[in-house]
This record gives sequence, structure tokens and C-alpha cells, in this order.
Amino acid sequence: MTRVWTHQSNPVLSLASASPLHYLSNGQKEWLQFLWHCTTGDASSDSLSMGGTLPHFLQEPEDAYIVKSNPIKLRCRAAPALQIFFKCNGDWVHQNQHMSQEYPDQDTGLRVREVMINVSRQQVEDFHGPEDFWCLCVAWSHLGTSKSRKASVRIAYLRKNFEQDPQGQEVPIKGMIVLHCRPPEGVPAAEVEWLKNEELVSSLNDDNIVTRADHNLIISEARLSDSANYTCLASNIVAKRRSATATVIVFVNGGWSLWTEWSPCSVDCGRGIQKRSRTCTNPAPLNGGAFCEGMSVQKSTCSALCPVDGGWEEWGEWTPCNTQCERRRQRECNAPPPRHRGRACDGDGNVTENCTGGMCTQDGKMLHDVKPQSMEGSNDVALYSGLAAGVIAVAALVISVTLYRRSQSEYGVDVIDSSALAGGFQTFNFKTTRQGNPLLLTSSMQPELRAGRAYAGPVCFQDPAIKEPFETRHDPAAKALSSFTAPLGMGDRKKLHGNRGGATRGLGASTLAPNGLLTARRAQLRSSGMFGHLGGRLVMPNTGVSMLLSHGAIAEDTSWEMYMLVNQSESRREILLGPEVTYGPPGLSLSSPVAMTIAHCAEVNAANWNVQLKRQTKDNKWEEVMSAEDESTSCYCLLDPRSCHLLLDEPGSYALVGEPLSEEAGKRLRVAAFGSLEATPTSYSLRVYCVDDTPHAFQGVVMAESSRGGLLLEEPQTLLFKGNAYSLQVSIQDLPQVLWNIKPFTTCQEFSFSQVWGSNQQPLHCAFTLERFNTATTQLSCKISVRQVKGHEQILQIYTSVAERETGAVPFFMQTDCTVTCQTGAKAFKIPLSIRQRICATFDTANAKGKDWQLLAQKLCIERNLSFFAKQRSPSGVILSLWEARHQASGDLDSLASALEEIGKIHSKPPAQSPDVADVIHSRQHLAML
Repeated sequence: MTRVWTHQSNPVLSLASASPLHYLSNGQKEWLQFLWHCTTGDASSDSLSMGGTLPHFLQEPEDAYIVKSNPIKLRCRAAPALQIFFKCNGDWVHQNQHMSQEYPDQDTGLRVREVMINVSRQQVEDFHGPEDFWCLCVAWSHLGTSKSRKASVRIAYLRKNFEQDPQGQEVPIKGMIVLHCRPPEGVPAAEVEWLKNEELVSSLNDDNIVTRADHNLIISEARLSDSANYTCLASNIVAKRRSATATVIVFVNGGWSLWTEWSPCSVDCGRGIQKRSRTCTNPAPLNGGAFCEGMSVQKSTCSALCPVDGGWEEWGEWTPCNTQCERRRQRECNAPPPRHRGRACDGDGNVTENCTGGMCTQDGKMLHDVKPQSMEGSNDVALYSGLAAGVIAVAALVISVTLYRRSQSEYGVDVIDSSALAGGFQTFNFKTTRQGNPLLLTSSMQPELRAGRAYAGPVCFQDPAIKEPFETRHDPAAKALSSFTAPLGMGDRKKLHGNRGGATRGLGASTLAPNGLLTARRAQLRSSGMFGHLGGRLVMPNTGVSMLLSHGAIAEDTSWEMYMLVNQSESRREILLGPEVTYGPPGLSLSSPVAMTIAHCAEVNAANWNVQLKRQTKDNKWEEVMSAEDESTSCYCLLDPRSCHLLLDEPGSYALVGEPLSEEAGKRLRVAAFGSLEATPTSYSLRVYCVDDTPHAFQGVVMAESSRGGLLLEEPQTLLFKGNAYSLQVSIQDLPQVLWNIKPFTTCQEFSFSQVWGSNQQPLHCAFTLERFNTATTQLSCKISVRQVKGHEQILQIYTSVAERETGAVPFFMQTDCTVTCQTGAKAFKIPLSIRQRICATFDTANAKGKDWQLLAQKLCIERNLSFFAKQRSPSGVILSLWEARHQASGDLDSLASALEEIGKIHSKPPAQSPDVADVIHSRQHLAML
């Protein structure tokens, strides 16, 4: 059956009244309905078909939303019904706005009437009332009327901004994750879904992820796979909105693995060290998780039983002469017996000899038992035997004397006369230090402010124009030199007294002009020079960094422009004990390693620190090269109390890194106080710096203060800072309260332990702002206390004049002592080339008397990692380079002369001394006077 929608009309209503239906009362409507049924003549049949019931609704109007400008349709269907009209917001809708149809119900035969109206956006917007726009249907039959439910009509929308966006989180593994989301305001209310990496969470079938009715997303137990980007998606019939993306990171804190077994004792004999280690891999830290706390390496002292070589006891008594004219004696290898892998006694434990002096017959009877007439022949034999024995004894004596003289001649070549060291070394004219620190404002002289003067850093080369004292002095050293150089020939003399010039000024020397302005940027900190076969030295002023290139390291007729620079250290987790240093160029080809010196701030103790040398790889990562306590053939590391001396084969970037093994591990801090007047006449700023005790770190403070006109107020002091996790406190004390004022609660300031322990050469400072009550006050006296909680304390006594700057005092600036940073050839070395060659020729060759390079290393206190020297072409030459690097600051020639003297004493024959040994002792005394 085809339904045709028609606008609803009624002929009776049209005749009775021209007014719309909604202007009539209920009684009038029922009366008109009765008239209509009578007019049509089928009132009885309709009454019968209606079954005598009120209309009931088969379909009631439903709530609806207007999207954009599209009108909505409301429907009503009722049976039995003569008419159905809509009533909206209490008013009847005009019949012209109704569309209706009528058809019989196939099951019941009753008439079913269906009515529909349109509601526009304008109608809803124009309505103003206490509730939403609403409509209902009214249906009637001859028995009465029925009303449908109210259907509300609202304009649909969805705001753009979320009331609450989900926030990113970092949670540990197996932790709970709760992401909150409050969707934008909208009609109808928005539904919320969650996206994980742009995929709907509801489609993942993951029981570990729950979405709540309050729109929150809960992950009960975080897994690594839950690390993702999460987005809240809100939508209704109007639009969809996306929230800001929340990044969830599930991290894993590191856990220690089991300890390894203890390593073998580091020595085969005596007291040594054994180690065990563990790694932070159970699990390894992931996604920014915390690294394991505690020690990765444990060290323990150990004792290894030393081998004991066997020794012979005294010989026993001879046995009686037997029938074979022989006697015997024996000895035991029990004085002491060999133990712990010691060698057994060399030689025989039993000796047999003829007990008649050879006068024994073939049948074993003595000669005096033979008849007397045979004695004549035997007497002749004895005479000739005695003469032969005498000749042999004289010959043996002559040979012995000859060998002795030859041995003494060889000894004169091998054991070097240390008087050559006294006369052959080129001396440096070091400036004597003035009383007091020239950086101090209170010095009696005009401040000649020089950075790093308080450090025993690398020596600075003298200006080539200054003649060496050796050329003008006339003392016994010259005689000692001439006595040694006489057998060398004129060519070697020229090497000793020849070219003394040719020193080149280094590039990038960090100096300041007198006006205090920095003339070289700190970022450079670079020295370079051209080096050839003669070698040379490169110094980085005021940083405690230098490099020595030995003679012959570069091939003849070849030269390299070598450089050395101090890097600006980046943020890193390791504890830097000194500056990062790079030397090059890459691809440098050398036949022997360079000797590099880097100042450090560690309180060296093998039980408290694990000091490692690290090198930067091509992908800018740092890898461990060796530990200072380990043996290695790739490089050599020698730790002194304030400097580390390295022998390096490969150019690159190197850093000294420390790993504390106990709370007793400590590093030295340099504490200094600076002051300057502020913008207002009564304000004075007092700044206290705490930096790692290296020249490079303190140079950063010097340069920072030079730029702001700061004045050094007291000699810098050294403070030992221990790795016990306690903070560092800086306080001002004994400030005259009648003259000066300081803000309350600012007299004590504090650095956390991590700030100080991980400062990595970066300066830390705190400032005290003081106010003087009267500008006539020109003196400031107080104490600065710098102390570690439950640790050491250092006091800086401040006494200064605050009017210095106003009266024209010289502001703080840095003026380096080093005018030459690069020196090549003979002037760069303390040991003259000819003497160096003589030492190498003596000790590089294995000697039956034990005078080889190992003995030289032992006497120069270089007893570790000898396998590194063994692989060198000239082990003695590398040892001497290390000695030069180690003693470049003090110029201590005495230690080398003493070592050679001891070697001479060991191999001289007591009690008489050869002339060579006497010369060694004499030159040792001469060097002591120097």
C-alpha cells in the first residue's frame, strides 16, 4: 500500500469556522467531530470500528538534535485516531505545517493516522524559555483525547578545546599509569575513545588497558610495550576533536649483576691488589632509568707467596779413602729449601776426588807399597809435573789481569758518568716567586695579576733572546762537561753548544691586555707548532697541560704541524678529574709515543679511586683505554699527586675520569674569594668560588672575574672534598655589624653534593651582597668559612680596602707568564741529545751484568707496566721522555744523576772504586750543589 502524505484538513471545520483548530475548546472539537460523522452518515460504523477505546500511540516523537542548519522531523502515529496535532512549547502548531497520512491496520482493521512536522534551527534559536524547545502530539477519537511524551529539540555542537588534556608521564616498569581526559563541552555529550600510536585502544584486545566511564585510561601494570603516544578522541554527531598527545615512557631502573670472581692477585710476589666487578645490566637502565647506585668495582689487598730459591748447606766431612783411592763428601739443598716455585740449587750435591793426589797404582795399591827401585822414575815424573803446573798458573794469572782490565774499560762505557748530566743539561732561568701572591689586592706592590701562579704547573719557556746561564757561568760544571765530552768529538760538542734559538711562539696563548680585556677567546685554548726530526715541547699556558715529542719520533726530512687544545667539557655523568685534551693532527705518524701531562684534582689512592683514561671515538662516544692500575701495551699512565703523565701512540681526544670506590674518595677544590663595588656606592659584592683544583678550572674563574673587574681578596686555598654525599656550606663570619650590613638569612649558602662532586671543571660560586652604612667606610674585614658537612673546612681571612676601585686601583686581569708555548730542538729538553743517545746505547742492549732499561726504569721509580716499554724501539728513550715530562716543572736533574750513580755503585767492585765510579760520585755532589 502506497502512503501519500497530505496536508491535514477538515471540511466541517472549514464550514463551521474560518479559524484554525487550535482556537476551539475541547467540547467544541468533540461536537464538531460528531457533526462530521453524522454528515458522512457512517457514525455507527466508525464507532463500531473504533471498538470504543481512546487513541493510543504507536509511535511517539523522539528527542532530536539540529546539526548545522538542517531541520529535523518529528513523527507521531496513533490508532484509532480521527485527528492528530502537534503542540510545541505550549502552543498548537498550525494545521498547514502538518503532513499526515491514514491507512488501516492490516491486523486489527483499525484506522492508523500518522502525522509529521518539521522543526527548523531558527525556531529553536528564537525560543526562550526555562527549558529546552519541546513538542508533543495530541490524538483524539469520539471517546476523547490522548497525549504523547514530550520530545526535546536541541541545537547540536562540540567545542574545540578539551577541558582537560592528558599529560605525559614517566613511570617505572610494573607501575600504574592513569591518563585523565575531560572532553570539550557539547550537545549531545561527546563520546571518548583513546588512540595508542594512532590505533584505537579498543581494538587492541589488551586486558591490561582499561577505559573508564569517566573517560580516564588506566594501565594497571606498565610494560615496556606501553611506552607510546596516547591521544584522547572526542566525538558527537557534529564533529570529532583530538586532544594534545601525551607521551608515556616506561623506564627501567638499572640493577646490579652478580659479582664476578675475584681476579688473581696483581703481583706474583708480595702485597698486591685483586678485583671483582659487577655491571649495571640486571636489568640495564632503559628509557632514562636511574643508573645503579654503589660501586661497580671492589678492590681487596692480597698477598702472593714469593718464590724462594734453594740454597746449599755447608759441605759435609770427607769420607775415609776407600780401596779405589777415592773419598766423597756431600751437601743438601736445604739452606733454604726451594719453596713456592723457587729454583732448585745449581750444581752437584756430591763430590768425589782422589785421596792420594793421583799417586795410586792401577791395582789400587799406594805407591809407597811398591819396591824402592821404582822411586827414581816417579821422582822425575813429579818434577816435570810441578814445572807444568807452574807454567799454567802464570798463564792463568796473565789472562785474568787482561780480562779484568777489559771489563773495567767496558764498564766505563756502560755506566755513564753523571757529571755529564751536570754540565750537559741546559738550564732554565726560572723566576723566583715574590713573597705573597701578586694577585692579591692587599699586596704592597701594584698588582701584577697572573693566573695560575699558585700552581706547580708546566714550566714556561724563556724568551730566546735571553742568553742561557750556561754560556756565561764559569764553574766546576764546565769542567765536568768537558771531561765527559772529550771522547765524543767535535761533532757532539756542536750538538751540546749549537743552535739555541729558533723558538717559536705558540698560537692561541690566552693572555689579557693591561686594560683587562681578553685578547684570546677561552673557547680556543689552543697551542700549535711545526715539529720535525729534532722533536720539541708544546705547552698550554695556565692549564696544567703540556706535551713532549722526543727526538727522532718524526722521520728525517719530514715535519708536522702539531696542535694541542683543551676542549670545553660537555655535560656527562662521569667525574672528570682534569680537562679534556685533544692533540693532533689525525693520521700523525710517529716512531715513538708522545709524553702528555694533564693536571688532575683527585686525592690519589688506589683503594678509593678507579682512575680511567678514556678516548673519544669517531661517533663522539667515550671508550675506556685503560685503568691507571692496569697493565697495557697500547698506552702508559703514571699518576702523580697532582698530574697524570701519559705515553700515547694515537692522536685524539683524551680525558681522565674517576670512579669513586668508597666514601673516602676525595678530590681537591680550589677556594677563592673576589670582590668588587656594585652600581650603588654603598653596595659591595663578595663572591666565593669553589672549583676543581686544576689550573684550567681556576683559569675559568680568572677570566670570569677579569670581565667584571673583580679583585682577588685572599690567597686561594685548597679544600679536600670527600665523596660522602654531604653538601658544601659557605658562610660569612665576623662581619663588623656597626659598619656593614647583610640581608638576614643570607650569611650561609650551600652547594648540594651533586653540584660539587659532578662540577666537571665548571666553576661554582655564591655571592654575598654587603651594604656599608657610610661611604666613609673603606675597610672590610671578615672571614669566609667553606666546609663540607662532616668533612674538612677552609677559612679565608678577608681584609681589603673597598675604595681601591674608586681611587684608580688596577682591576683584576690575567697576564700569563708564558710567552713561548712551543719550542723545538735541543732547547726543549733538559737532557742533551748526545747524553740521551749515550744512555740509550748503554741500557737498550741486554747486558750480562743486568744493566738494561729495566734497571734504569726501576731506579727512576717507574716500576709498573714495563710491558709497554718492552715493545718500543728504544725503551730507554721512552723512559727518559717520561722522566722529562714528569720533572718539567721542577727541573730536578738530581734524581737522574742519583739513579745513574746507584747503578754505578751496584756494578763496581768493592772496596776499590774505579776512576769512572769516582767521577760519577763527584758529579753527583756537584749536581746536589746546583
